[in-house]
Amino acid sequence: MTDKKVTQPEIAGIGRRKFLNTAALAGLTAGVAACNDKPATGAAAPAAPTAAPAAPAAHAASEVGKYEVAPGQLDEYYSFSSGGHSGECRIYGLPSGRLFKRIPVFNVDCLVGWGITNESKKIIGTKPDGSLKYHTGDTHHVHPSYKDGTYDGKYLFVNDKIHGRLARIRMDTMETDKITELPLVQGFHGTFPDKRDPVDPAINHTTRVFCGGEFGIPLENNGKHMDAIDTYRSVFTCVDSESMEVRWQVVVDGNCDLVATSYDGKLACTNQYNTENGVHYEDMMSAEMDACLFFNIARIEAAIKAGKFKTYGGSKVPVVDGSKASNADPKTALTCYVPVPKNPHGVNASPDGKYYACSGKLSPTATLIEHERVLKWFDGELKTERETVVAEPEIGLGPLHTGFDGRGNAYTTLFLDSQIVKWNVEAAIKSYAGDKSAKPVVDRLDVQYQPGHGFTSMGETKDADGKYFLSDNKFSKDRFLPVGPLHPETAQLIDISGDKMKLVADHSVYSEPHDSIIIPRNLIRTRQVYDINEFPNATKDAKDCRVERKGKKVTVYLTSQAPTFGLREWTVKRGDEVTIILTNLDKVEDLTHGFAIPKYDINFIVNPQETKSVTFIADKPGVYWCYCTNFCHALHLEMRSRMMVEA
Repeated sequence: MTDKKVTQPEIAGIGRRKFLNTAALAGLTAGVAACNDKPATGAAAPAAPTAAPAAPAAHAASEVGKYEVAPGQLDEYYSFSSGGHSGECRIYGLPSGRLFKRIPVFNVDCLVGWGITNESKKIIGTKPDGSLKYHTGDTHHVHPSYKDGTYDGKYLFVNDKIHGRLARIRMDTMETDKITELPLVQGFHGTFPDKRDPVDPAINHTTRVFCGGEFGIPLENNGKHMDAIDTYRSVFTCVDSESMEVRWQVVVDGNCDLVATSYDGKLACTNQYNTENGVHYEDMMSAEMDACLFFNIARIEAAIKAGKFKTYGGSKVPVVDGSKASNADPKTALTCYVPVPKNPHGVNASPDGKYYACSGKLSPTATLIEHERVLKWFDGELKTERETVVAEPEIGLGPLHTGFDGRGNAYTTLFLDSQIVKWNVEAAIKSYAGDKSAKPVVDRLDVQYQPGHGFTSMGETKDADGKYFLSDNKFSKDRFLPVGPLHPETAQLIDISGDKMKLVADHSVYSEPHDSIIIPRNLIRTRQVYDINEFPNATKDAKDCRVERKGKKVTVYLTSQAPTFGLREWTVKRGDEVTIILTNLDKVEDLTHGFAIPKYDINFIVNPQETKSVTFIADKPGVYWCYCTNFCHALHLEMRSRMMVEA
């Protein structure tokens, strides 16, 4: 008996897809088998080949060329992406895929000094000794603020799954300006802003941000009830979009995954897994179905106003009971648990505001829930929560996330099939109602490989333009030059403007992106120069540079103006607590200065007319050349100042 050698042609092209899907299905089968205490079958998949796969039979070079952005030309769209466990967010251009900026949020970034300057430390949060409370973060979902159902260009909100924090990014500067840590939360995954007020029709913009707590924990998590599994619960949180203070929370059954909001402001929802409230893998898989959970915002806030809430631990945030058992009567219920196939991953609202698509993950289906029917359930007009479902098309293996094109079509990522499937909403509804002639699936397109999240241009607004779909794939394997064990990931750009989807570009992205939002460039208005008057501690003229001492505390007021700092040298004593306040006096767009002190771990930048500060202990005597790190002038290398520390 001889072993047959697998050759490259046998696993290229469609053969490769079949090969990859077989491996993925084997892994899924093993997981389900483990849950059912039955042995899994199937051999382990061999390593992916290193040679490039056969090119897709897509387009000629001239066809692809029309999606390129020529030197000196601007992209049509901004793409805002979460950065995963880097703790950052990123800005790309589309269709070029060029990386424009990495926005530090929960991470320390020595390029700009995030986590180093006093101002950034205050936003991130510090311990009593002034050191950072956390150095890590895990950004998953990034969403802009709304006005009248579309993006207003004001804020971006992004979560930190590890430490249960919500951050806000100003879109005029593309910098983080506030971070809030949520009480009672571990594993904060999905987040979404509201689109208008649930009660006042005159308020048609974002006022609240909703946050889904994923991991169940004892609400009094003080180490005294760790074995009382029945006390473990997840909570859903509402944060004020302006103050960034927590408004209220809801105790729920199951683990929250992603979040979506209605266009009329009345409902927020989250797809839920582990509705069993289990703590072990097998306990989380015992129920036949999980849920898409809806929150009646007006009722929740009325209950809190009436004093029908509790508080837990040291938190003063009002918490209401949103469990299914406590909300059995629809006419008074705060929550509605709509049964959906097991382990859903992703819920997205359609641009017309009529539907929510909730994908099955372990079921080859997508569940379509009608907004008006959910409201009817809350009014007591439906017998069961399941009656809110109007379609459940079979679309393929491993459905995760759905985008919409504004023309009645939905696009769902299929993780196991390595495909994007295009399906028609109305055809799915007709098929569910019994019309056997209705064919929901319109088109399929292979992607490389295992897509996680997927997004259409403006697809989460009423202005969905149906031009592009971006597939963020979890594995790139052989799509790019090898760079070691940690591969780049793949963002594949797909043209969805016609009847058939067309793959038009591969963009490599640094691990591990989760969410992306595609916005036309005309909706973004950024500032190029700061207003110096925004900074109370600014030094507005170089002649005002000085050193002030109060005991062992020394403050250095310093300016930068290419190619000089406002002080040639300055002296402190060993053991002094030194605060340097640096103002960039340049008013020229893009003329940023840096400031670094060797051996003192200080490095940050100041943009035109901006002021930042750092504080440290001068514990090493000697001469230290402070220098500009950001190239600013022909005499950039000469832009220095001496810090002299007396022994």
